[in-house]
Amino acid sequence: MAERRVPGKGAASAKPRASQADGKARKTKASDGQARSAAAGARTRPRAGQPAVLTGAAAAAGPVRTGAAKDGHETRSRLDVRKTYKLFIGGAFPRSESGRSYPVAGPDGTLLAHAARASRKDARDAVVAARKAGPGWAGATAYNRGQVLYRVAELLQCRSAQFADEIVKNEGLSQREAARTVAEAIDRWVWYAGWPDKVAQVAGAANPVAGPYFNFSVPEPTGVVAVLAPGAPGLLGLASVLAPVIATGNTAVVVASEPAPLPAVTLAEVLATSDVPGGVVNILTGRQAELAPVLAAHMDVNAIDLTGVPAAGRAELERLAAGNVKRVFAAEEDWAAPPAPARMLAFLEIKTVWHPVGV
Repeated sequence: MAERRVPGKGAASAKPRASQADGKARKTKASDGQARSAAAGARTRPRAGQPAVLTGAAAAAGPVRTGAAKDGHETRSRLDVRKTYKLFIGGAFPRSESGRSYPVAGPDGTLLAHAARASRKDARDAVVAARKAGPGWAGATAYNRGQVLYRVAELLQCRSAQFADEIVKNEGLSQREAARTVAEAIDRWVWYAGWPDKVAQVAGAANPVAGPYFNFSVPEPTGVVAVLAPGAPGLLGLASVLAPVIATGNTAVVVASEPAPLPAVTLAEVLATSDVPGGVVNILTGRQAELAPVLAAHMDVNAIDLTGVPAAGRAELERLAAGNVKRVFAAEEDWAAPPAPARMLAFLEIKTVWHPVGV
């Protein structure tokens, strides 16, 4: 008996199979579309003049180089975040009020950065900040000041690689020499950190007198000290002239090395994130010939360290410092030699106390 064929039945029975095939094709296209969307979403479309922002897997794959990619779309590499080298006054990082800067170059003439060029008003602002911070820092216990200096050494150690890299670029030393210089600067901070609670025993005394009195000589901080840092080495020289000033309770206004200011600004970042109160250390970058006479003649500066000034230029600064009878200190030193207490004692005043016996 012949099989009867119902019209349309075979077509109807084949239709579901066709629908399944179409569904698979659509699913494959959707998967391809999602993959392309994920790849495109990994790079945010930049605005005009800005680099592409990478996220997700594309960011983990590393920087994208400029050029033609495999998919035919042009890619862009990200721009480095350039460091801005500012002043350090009162615990903050302002630009110079004059808006000036000056180029800092390596020994081979390569431009490294533009450092802020401090003005006379910046120097006066730094003195005001130092004077404001003076009573609190001088009134802190000697043990506490020693802890603060040791904390600076700890943070220097954490950023030693950054300091070494800046010294290599700015001063032209080899990587090994730069690492040794940084290590010596850290050791210099540790050495001075041990002195604040001992300097009174070295500089002070109980004096024998003819009469029914006790007589004591007690060292006290001088006050605001202007420090003209040596031109080189930038970090070790700065640590060697700054640490003894603040170890004994003084506050400091520092004119950093003019040709090599980069380690000084990075040191300011260390001081800002350590326990040093704002205003205790103020660091200016710029022209020494412009800033030194202002600080030497300033009537609210109590002492000045001329170590960083060439011997031929010290006479005029000493004459200006005589206006308010500043203490003047200058020394030619071998920075690699072991330190001595002389720098601390140079910025101490000796107060004599008389007290009747039996009262």
